[in-house]
Amino acid sequence: MGGLVYYSSRSGNTHRFVTRLGIAAARIPISPGDPMPAPSQPFVLVLPTYADGEGRGAVPKQVIRFLNDPDRRQKLRGVIAAGNRNFGTTFALAGDVVAQKCAVPVLYRFELAGSETDLARVTEGLDRFWKAQLSTVI
Repeated sequence: MGGLVYYSSRSGNTHRFVTRLGIAAARIPISPGDPMPAPSQPFVLVLPTYADGEGRGAVPKQVIRFLNDPDRRQKLRGVIAAGNRNFGTTFALAGDVVAQKCAVPVLYRFELAGSETDLARVTEGLDRFWKAQLSTVI
């Protein structure tokens, strides 16, 4: 099975979502001076979206910094994106940006800190996703 890596700003919405999943996860730090996690296994990235009205700046700078490392990037298997539906077409845009640049799928999108339905779908979906990943390796 793979792991989870996530980024959450000071608002804490993504952190609350990941905590409620009950799955061990490494957090990308808010402060650029703090050390980055170094996943030893494949992982799914959970990240919020911070885009302006044109979609610029959707991916948090710390996530870009994390993925700029080739070893970390090659372990990325999928993306789960958060956002706010009030922002229309830029809702969860960071997931699309990372997925396209890293050639991985967007597995799910949720709003703010997610709902109970989101939690259930992500838990079930991750279980199926990692089982499928294992079967393609064997």
